[in-house]
Amino acid sequence: MALLKMDFYSDKLKRFTTVHVVLPNDTPDMMTAGNPEYARPMKVLYLLHGFSGYSMDWLIGCGLQDLSVKYNLAMVLPSGDNSFYVDREATGCAYGSFVGEELIQYITKTLHFPNKKEDTFVGGLSMGGFGAIRLALRYPDNYGKVFGLSSAMLIKQIEKMQPGEENPVANYAYFRSVFGDLRQLEISENNPLFLLKKLKEQNQPVPPIYMACGTEDFLLEDNRDFVRSLQEEAVDVEYHESEGTHNWEFWNGYLEKAIQWLLKKEGDNDKTGCD
Repeated sequence: MALLKMDFYSDKLKRFTTVHVVLPNDTPDMMTAGNPEYARPMKVLYLLHGFSGYSMDWLIGCGLQDLSVKYNLAMVLPSGDNSFYVDREATGCAYGSFVGEELIQYITKTLHFPNKKEDTFVGGLSMGGFGAIRLALRYPDNYGKVFGLSSAMLIKQIEKMQPGEENPVANYAYFRSVFGDLRQLEISENNPLFLLKKLKEQNQPVPPIYMACGTEDFLLEDNRDFVRSLQEEAVDVEYHESEGTHNWEFWNGYLEKAIQWLLKKEGDNDKTGCD
């Protein structure tokens, strides 16, 4: 297993940025023998951190290297700042197209990673869960599946927010700077449900979605509401709830489950409910 740190210039961000890559490229034969995940080519997962995080979060918070080796899964960890992985109007703030387009192209070309959507996944926690789901709906040709843990599906919360107001994440001024005119979010490409409806109207396939949230998490009702919207649109969604709050204990409990779901072959049983 190799751990790479890559500093490279991003045209979308107009600066150098850091990406970490976990690569199961030299796993000993004794660890791969009998492992069905090594009977196929390596797949790749783009993992997005949460609000106030950075590219090392997943490496610090969980046993990512062991999961990479166990599942023959490369993992790419970009830094998304506090961007919610959307494209802002300001120059150098195109985080959505950076992760959704430029990063995939760069990694595929530089490291010769798989370039088929069925071999490429995206996932994240909190802000990164929102970003992963939005990116999968914005760039459905790039990702085979997507997962979000404790996802910050805050659009319905913030679209009616007024100057001077705030929620547990941030204040009105921050959300206005990231998402643009909050009154227009219903018809904005920064809104995952708007992107979903566009795909449906165009009869385009929607990537399957896996979500999980703790029953003590402050984002629980937002996740439930978003899942209901997915179900109304007949999206292939698997949703889980269990005891837990917004922390690494909960995310560690679901990361491997999400990875197993990503790698599950088409036709296996899915479920929506509580663990």
